[in-house]
Amino acid sequence: MGTGLDSVVMNHTDQANREKHLVALSSVVAAILLTSLKLLVGIVTGSLGILSEAAHSGLDLVASAVTLIAVRIASYPADSLHTYGHGKVENLSALFETLLLLATCVWIIYEAIQRLFFRNVDVALNIWAFIIVIVAIAVDFTRSRALFRVATKYGSQALEADALHFSTDIWSSLVVLGGLVCVLVSRITHIEWLSKADAVAALGVSGIVVVVSFQLGRRTITALLDGVPASLRDQLIQVARVEGVSEVTRLRVRQSGPEAFVDVCLSVMRDMSLVRAHDIAAKAEEAVRKVVPGADVTVHIDPGRSEHEDIVTTVHVLAGEHSLGAHGVRIYNIGGRRELELHLEVNELLSLEEAHNKATAFESELRKAIPHLSTIVTHMEPSGDGAAIRNAISAHGMAVMAAIQSLPRQLGLECSPHNVNIRKVGDELTVSFHVLLDAKMSVAEVHTFTEHAEQLLRAAVPDIARVVIHTEPNEKTDS
Repeated sequence: MGTGLDSVVMNHTDQANREKHLVALSSVVAAILLTSLKLLVGIVTGSLGILSEAAHSGLDLVASAVTLIAVRIASYPADSLHTYGHGKVENLSALFETLLLLATCVWIIYEAIQRLFFRNVDVALNIWAFIIVIVAIAVDFTRSRALFRVATKYGSQALEADALHFSTDIWSSLVVLGGLVCVLVSRITHIEWLSKADAVAALGVSGIVVVVSFQLGRRTITALLDGVPASLRDQLIQVARVEGVSEVTRLRVRQSGPEAFVDVCLSVMRDMSLVRAHDIAAKAEEAVRKVVPGADVTVHIDPGRSEHEDIVTTVHVLAGEHSLGAHGVRIYNIGGRRELELHLEVNELLSLEEAHNKATAFESELRKAIPHLSTIVTHMEPSGDGAAIRNAISAHGMAVMAAIQSLPRQLGLECSPHNVNIRKVGDELTVSFHVLLDAKMSVAEVHTFTEHAEQLLRAAVPDIARVVIHTEPNEKTDS
């Protein structure tokens, strides 16, 4: 079953890599064609607008080649050196592309200013100048759509940057085409200022490229620095606070090419069971993946203390932190003083000195956690297999049976004692039995009943060392 699923995932990954490589390769081929044609026509006509487009396409060629290499490297799986994979290579290629675009703009702007104010350059117009620009618009339109489609489908930042780059080529080519038309009109109408339109068109191309370059550069640097939009962070914090989570203490998001990694730290009540905490982590992970599909999500659970945590919970939690067990917790409020008594379970293999040191350390932590405790009294009991296992033999105790059967009369409550077990451990008797009680009774009332029953049994049969009473709801009274 798992092998089949792995095979499907691998096939999907292979298909994605092939499709991304193919569209990146086609972009390189298109860039070679356009660069060659624009350079040839620009040299023949002397049009700065076309030459600037040729330079732009030349950089498109370099950028496309870098993108092709980046997409290939980004598809490599994670290894011991690159634990998050190689997706950041796509961001680096986008940054390199941005720097190339800005360098081109500097040259084009310089040359345009020279032609506008310091020297005249005759632009030789012919049909090929118009044809090459129109062809460039058609090719760039087809190429940008193909790149956007694959980039969106597989979440490739390198292809998205390439697509954004080539979509601006369409607008810049339209600006150059307008400049050539103005030069042509100048020749026909002898309006001198229109002859400068080619240089103005070159400035227009540069302006578009500068704007897009800064946008692309900002996004690339943000990705390289693992920047996260505030809206996305707030949304992830909100969805990660599933039922049972007290607080989202930390959230980190890392984008590595098409892969996203999300680390979340959740605070839950510290007395929560491991199974419950795991269930909360699974639900939070699922909620995060709905916001960031396909993300690699890691959820860390931190135990936290609520300001509403009760004293008994605090005692149990602190005892667990000291590898101790606690039960029989009692809090007495006497004349404005608060006294605490409890049974403390310690390892039976410890010496008295070692056990006392552990109990003292536990009591010290308890005083810090629960202020205004005037007294803490702990009764130590052994824990472990040796303390739990006893060799016993069945015993027949007529006095014990008689005392149990008299309980309903003495307590004034019908409880139907049954399943009585009497055992002998050494010289001591242990007794266990079941009783039926009103299903509507509270746990506190049930506990009071069992305490009274135990006292009556010990008074009737002093040899009883241990009494265990199992209470069950009486179905006849549960109505």
